[in-house]
Parts: sequence; structure tokens; C-alpha cells
Amino acid sequence: MPSRKSTTVALVGVLSSAALAAGALTVLAPTASAAGTTFTATADTYVDGQNPATNYGASQQLGVDNSPVKQMLLKFDVSGVTQPVTRATLRVHVDDVAGAESSNGGTFRAMSAAAWSETSVTYANRPPVDGAVLGSLGTVSRNTWYEVDVTSYVKGNGTFGIGVTSTSTNGADYDSRETGATAPQLVIETGSGPTPTPTPTPTDTTPPTGDPVLVGAGDIATAGSGDTATAKLLEGIPGTVFTVGDNAYPDGTASDFTTYYEPTWGRHKARTRPAPGNHDYHTSGASGYYGYFGSNAGPSGRGYYSYDLGNWHVVALNSETGMAVGSAQEQWLRADLAASTKPCTVAYWHKPRWTSSSSHAGDPSTGPLVQALYDNGAEVILTGHNHQYERFAPQNPSGQLDTGRGLRQFVAGMGGADLYGFGTIQPNSEARNNNTFGVLKLTLHANGYDWQFVPEAGKTYNDSGTGTCH
Repeated sequence: MPSRKSTTVALVGVLSSAALAAGALTVLAPTASAAGTTFTATADTYVDGQNPATNYGASQQLGVDNSPVKQMLLKFDVSGVTQPVTRATLRVHVDDVAGAESSNGGTFRAMSAAAWSETSVTYANRPPVDGAVLGSLGTVSRNTWYEVDVTSYVKGNGTFGIGVTSTSTNGADYDSRETGATAPQLVIETGSGPTPTPTPTPTDTTPPTGDPVLVGAGDIATAGSGDTATAKLLEGIPGTVFTVGDNAYPDGTASDFTTYYEPTWGRHKARTRPAPGNHDYHTSGASGYYGYFGSNAGPSGRGYYSYDLGNWHVVALNSETGMAVGSAQEQWLRADLAASTKPCTVAYWHKPRWTSSSSHAGDPSTGPLVQALYDNGAEVILTGHNHQYERFAPQNPSGQLDTGRGLRQFVAGMGGADLYGFGTIQPNSEARNNNTFGVLKLTLHANGYDWQFVPEAGKTYNDSGTGTCH
């Protein structure tokens, strides 16, 4: 079937409110029109792991699923573009049959291979879906158009392959080009068309010259879309990325990291210095965690290590192993802090010493780590475990206000997993939020620090301030 072009395309169908809430796709208003050139797919099919030798090139449906595994493959040939591309939008239509809808519309990736044939590709000889993540869809409904911004990939003329995978066991079914009017479409807008709306970016993301940035969160990668939103924030914030545990749900397996973490926060893996959480240890020895992060997670199997950023000593610790006085970790921490020549110190791990959450209470077993940090004049503790944000005033190890040399603890568990509620508000809790995903950004000055909660796109909650080194 040859490619069809038109100079304008009318957007048909109704874009569901659930899709808008997902926040991981670019959506045009229903019934609006976008000036541009529309290309239909020159090839589209899907492959089915349960039938590895079967070709589905003539099918009117394009399946995306995780049980059995189904992957959708799309190919577009773009030609005749003579001006810079200002926007490229992939449009797909969910079939109007029972069961075509899904709570997970799939993850859309660029493909390096373009030589595959619609009439011969099977699961057994399928091309790899191996490129950058272009976007993802949350809940999708029957007989509805959905759109994904692929401008980062489609920049002019050429052949472009896009593969779609899903983590859902109740996947979606899209219409293929064999259906005609509801075939997958690629809409190209150029310099002569409307100027695209810029993607919102967090404010105050550029640090002062010479001041390093530490940015991150915990409780991150799941089948939901929160991790997609927070990973996007990191793209606009330079610096070192920290994690405070529960990196890949539900069990921290190698598959969990590949399926959930890699497409989102995995884009920042090279600059990430993680800490493990209890869900990472659902897999024996947290082997999925250590295998994925490698040397960035410190000595394999230990889970605690340190490094320096500017005038700051940074310590990543492990709340899932021994922390008692005299334990290997506590002794290592005291020796590490004593050897540091930096005037300022920040430490991070998973389970908080203090929290107002209704889900997990504060963990007193972390007390020896807190005491060692306090004894050595540290400034800040970053934790997760509870899926929310909370900031405490500087406290001593007994939880008493100590503005002179106390430790300021943050709970930064808003990286992507479903958010928790608050219970009894604990003493010295100064700021809280449990309805916004985001990241915590620390700008590390020579003798102090700034903190800023950076919210996901479309949300307004913020918390910011400054602190000094002891």
C-alpha cells in the first residue's frame, strides 16, 4: 500500500481525559486541525511471542501486550520536506472492538533497523526495539486517537521505524493501515507551519557557575507514568543524579530494571549514584540492582560508598543491611567521615529516621548512622521509602530541634510510585506534599546549600530554601 500525503489533517475522534491525565504524551485538542504533511505508514504489523513463526502483516489490528508478548512495529518514509521540522507527531487509533482498550497504551521507541518487511517479519526474526524512548501512553479507550511527540527522532527526510512495547498483561489493540482512514499517521510540521508549543521546563535549573548539583528522588520505576514525568524533569537539570532506593518495582529483578527503570530514569544512568531499597532486595542479594548499576553503586553487594562534589562529601548508605553500632557499615561510615577533608556532608539512603507518613513509621535502626553523621558535623540526610515529600527542620539524633548543628532530613519518595497519605504530623516537620511527583534538587555551594522541590509538568507545588554548613 503506497504512502498517502495531504497538506492538512483534521484530528478526529475524542481524546480521553485519562490520556490527558497520563502526562506522558503530547495531545492536540479534539476536532482541532494542524497544518502540515501527513504520512501514513509504509509498513505496520505486530509480532506475537506465543506464535513466533507467524506473520501478521495483513492484520487490521496491531497488538501491544506483555502476556503473551506482542510488539507493534511501524515504518514511515518521509520525503519532500524542504524546511526545518518544528514538530513531528505520531498518531495511532485504538480499534473499536471490545478489549482493544487498556490501562497501558505502550512505550514508543525509535528503532535502529529499517530493513524489515511487513510481509515476512515474525517474532522469531523481529528487528530490535532498541532506540530512545519517544513517549508512552497510559490509559487508552476504544475508537480514540492518541498522539506521541516524536520530534526528537524525526528531523527531516528519511525512513523511520517505531516499535511499541507494553508492560500490561491486558494490552491495547490499534488499527493498522489495512483499515484505511484510521491507519497510523505521522504528521510533519515545518518552519512554514505553526510554531510548536514549547515543553514546560522547571524553573531555576541552571546552577551558579562552579556549584555542583545533586538531584533525584526514590521509589521510582513502576508500570505507571509517574517515573516518566520525573525522568523528564532530570533532562533539564544538570548534575549528579541520586536515588534513595526502591528503584525498580515490584521486586528489583533484572527484568524490572529493563522494563521500568531503563526507559525512564535509565536515560540518566551514566550520571546516577544510587542507593538500594527494600524492594530492590526482594531479589536475592539485590542482584538486579547491582547488576544494572554496576560500579556506579559502589562495591557490589555492599551498598554503601562515598564520593565528593565540590566542597561536599557525599555518602550513599544501605538501610537494608546491618546498621547497628559496631556493624561493618557503621564502622566504615565513621572512618569515611573522619578521613574526609570536605567542610560539608550530605548522606542518603532508603528508610527515613523521621516521617509523618501513614504507611511506614520512622526507622530507629538507622539511628547509629544518624549519630555518626551528627558526630562528624554533617548537614543533610536524604531518604525515601514513603511515597511523598517531607522536609524536617535540623534535628539532633534524638529528634529534637537543633538549629546549631542539627541534620536536616528530607523524605524524597515522590519519584514515580503511587503516592502515600500522611498520618500524625511529627515534631519539626516543616513541609509536606503527597499529590505531586517530582525531584529534589540540591545546589551545593562552598559553605551552604539551596534546596528546591521541582514538580512534574502541570503541577505547582514547590518548596525551597537555603542552609549553611556547620
